[in-house]
Amino acid sequence: MAREDNRRGKRRDRDETPEFADRLVAINRVSKTVKGGKRFGFAALVVVGDQKGRVGFGKGKAKEVPEAIRKATEQAKRQMIRVPLRDGRTLHHDMNGRHGAGKVVMRTAPAGTGIIAGGPMRAVFEMVGIQDIVSKSLGSSNPYNMIRATMDALKKESSPRNVAQRRGKKVSDILPKTDAAPVVEETTEAAEA
Repeated sequence: MAREDNRRGKRRDRDETPEFADRLVAINRVSKTVKGGKRFGFAALVVVGDQKGRVGFGKGKAKEVPEAIRKATEQAKRQMIRVPLRDGRTLHHDMNGRHGAGKVVMRTAPAGTGIIAGGPMRAVFEMVGIQDIVSKSLGSSNPYNMIRATMDALKKESSPRNVAQRRGKKVSDILPKTDAAPVVEETTEAAEA
């Protein structure tokens, strides 16, 4: 009986959706030269996120690919950051990020735009849960530098609530005032009728 319950518990764990989604961005074969020749290993770059505003990246090296991916995933989960999203779909404001020779430009976008981004940046945005964004990578096309530059920009992102709290004001004072709906004037046809 106890064994049966144990099996049921394992099955339930397997069926549940995992808390974090992960995306393998790059795999490199690396070598170390030793006295007898070369020893080959693998380096993996992984992005992990909950698709609700948390994201992290990690890299791992091992002699086998699955072990390298596992190490990278664990590291990514340890160093996650929270990104404030507007309406749960885009950024609050435009941002620039930089790491080494890699530069990225990220701009907010209206609903329905989708993710306009290149490889490694796209993986980060999908794991964060951003649905509409326009971005451009300048300089280095190395995936490590691109992801670090993207994370640098996302760390700088702040919401109106954060800004209001920091300044000791209300959120309504921070956001731009929107005028009342413009009054539609009657056309000449309506006036004649």
